Amino acid sequence: MHNLSITEFILRNRQEYFNQIRDNFKIEDKIQALSFSSVVFLGIYGIVLGAGDSALQAIVSMIKLPILFLVTLLICAPSLHIFYILLGARQTIMQTTALLLTTVGTTSLLLLGFAPITFFFLITGDNYYFYKILNVSILGISGFLGAYFLHQGIKIVINPHAEENPKRRNLFLIIWVLLYGFVGAQMAWTLDPFIGNPEIPFVLFSNEGGNFFVDIIKSLGEIF
Repeated sequence: MHNLSITEFILRNRQEYFNQIRDNFKIEDKIQALSFSSVVFLGIYGIVLGAGDSALQAIVSMIKLPILFLVTLLICAPSLHIFYILLGARQTIMQTTALLLTTVGTTSLLLLGFAPITFFFLITGDNYYFYKILNVSILGISGFLGAYFLHQGIKIVINPHAEENPKRRNLFLIIWVLLYGFVGAQMAWTLDPFIGNPEIPFVLFSNEGGNFFVDIIKSLGEIF
């Protein structure tokens, strides 16, 4: 149960948890536990995402959603690590990875909490575009709260004496979160669909080029 309960431990004992990362205490165990719990929770939410179309779409979305979050993290982790090396931090890449997995783990737990709400709208409505916007909003809110925990963790883990101006730390974090969001959004577009459109046959990947943000504007137009 430790693997699945680590995110709850983070929420209840965040100061102790981030102190352990700062002290390099059992980092490998934390990475393993967070990776496992994130895959499970994101997989469950992925099932809910795809369930409105077909069982096959639910299975595919169950696989795609963890890939989306973890591959995006792998792409963006080196940039955050280098940012804070420039500020004089001494954390290892493993400590940075544990911090970032904390963001993914917290986000996945929040999505698990939202799953009943998403399922309720799934069974009480049939508007594909509304369901898409609802889930994008839920993913955005959960990701924002996950980034908030990353901000809390960085303040504790990064040596406060390693930089002359803490404002630079916050500026670098804001830049990185925006970068993470753009990469994640485009990755989601590349892996789409997560929510199958009942009006078209099942496809594994539906997009050839294009942009996530243009698609969201188009979906809002379809609603209104």
